[in-house]
Amino acid sequence: MSNISGLSLCCLLWARDGEAAGLQAYEDRVLALIPEHGGQVVQRVQSISDAAAPGEVQIFRFPSQSSLDSYLSDPRRLALSEERDRVVSRTELFPIDFLA
Repeated sequence: MSNISGLSLCCLLWARDGEAAGLQAYEDRVLALIPEHGGQVVQRVQSISDAAAPGEVQIFRFPSQSSLDSYLSDPRRLALSEERDRVVSRTELFPIDFLA
């Protein structure tokens, strides 16, 4: 188990066909909001694999569930939901623990 406090999450994202750049641009915008809610983007990577793999993988940390909830309900993030629906085909978000 990790000794890192707070809530750590992994997010897997798949772009719609032809929207890899759009997914990246959308994520640039919404991930920039995370620090305002006390969170931190720990790592963000892009897949160079086949289409079955997620196009982007993100690891982030929030000090509490309430800070994550605050980010998820941020009106600026919610205002981009149409853009998100246009570029993102699938998202998986789940809590993680750091092993080392």
